[in-house]
Amino acid sequence: MVFTNNPGDLDWSDISGLGELTVYDRTAADDIVKRCENATIIFINKVIINAEVIDRLPQLKYIGLLSTGTNAVDLEYAAAKKICVTNIPGYGTSSVTQHVLAFMLHFSSQINVHNNAVQNGEWERSADFCFTVSTIHELSGATLGIIGLGAIGQQVAAIGNVMGMKIVASHQSSMNRLALPYDVEWLPVDEVFKRADYLTLNCPLNSDTESIVNHEHLNLMKDSSVLINTGRGQLIDEQALSDALNNNSIAGAGLDVLCTEPPFADNPLLKAKNCVITPHIGWASLEARQRLIEIAVENLTSYISGTTVNRVN
Repeated sequence: MVFTNNPGDLDWSDISGLGELTVYDRTAADDIVKRCENATIIFINKVIINAEVIDRLPQLKYIGLLSTGTNAVDLEYAAAKKICVTNIPGYGTSSVTQHVLAFMLHFSSQINVHNNAVQNGEWERSADFCFTVSTIHELSGATLGIIGLGAIGQQVAAIGNVMGMKIVASHQSSMNRLALPYDVEWLPVDEVFKRADYLTLNCPLNSDTESIVNHEHLNLMKDSSVLINTGRGQLIDEQALSDALNNNSIAGAGLDVLCTEPPFADNPLLKAKNCVITPHIGWASLEARQRLIEIAVENLTSYISGTTVNRVN
């Protein structure tokens, strides 16, 4: 499943220079063992390496995750079998931050609807030198709510600050003790939902954050507010969000992730009002993917030299 990392605009030469390399764009569950049975090193993305698979790969010594998330591998069992597992942290921070900003600009500047109007000939027929078909808003002065102020959340906050936005945030750890170069008002989660004009989810998925966007929290939001999710789909109760959008309880949603990817045709958000969905591409800029491969090479090189970095087990 490495096609998403490199759909053909990059190459694997830096990895192939470290040993014999075979690349499979996609690997079904039934093909994992057959394809990996002679390998001592594998790189994976979204391919499940559980205890059963590990037991059938006696030569395996190293698993390189081509992602930050580690849930695809049974880390404890890999450690017990003396298999090193590494991941790729931090490679997509700027790319995901940019995607959050793109969603905010989409809803505030209304570029798409005005471009469509121009393409449909409305400007040609206009009696004035300009016209609007939808209200445009400034980000300056608006309140940016952030759930999760880790690396991505902090960069989102920094850009919001530059744009003149007020920053309110909630974070599970004691981040409010951290000195940041901009003002942040630390609030309970409920208050962030109440206050935000633009609310972005940049928190990890865990038992505390699963379905953090639910009927209760959506009912706290302003009917003019916009929700943005570039984190994990399971942060949102999708039916609850669809109901809120269709009932005009909130103004819009920009989503780069869904609970099931690719989505099923009956996903309620696919036809919800004012819901903009991109196919999990926030991380996938050329530069971020180049950085990912570079870190993967560094991880493997350090493992070979005996000074492993980014080990997660």
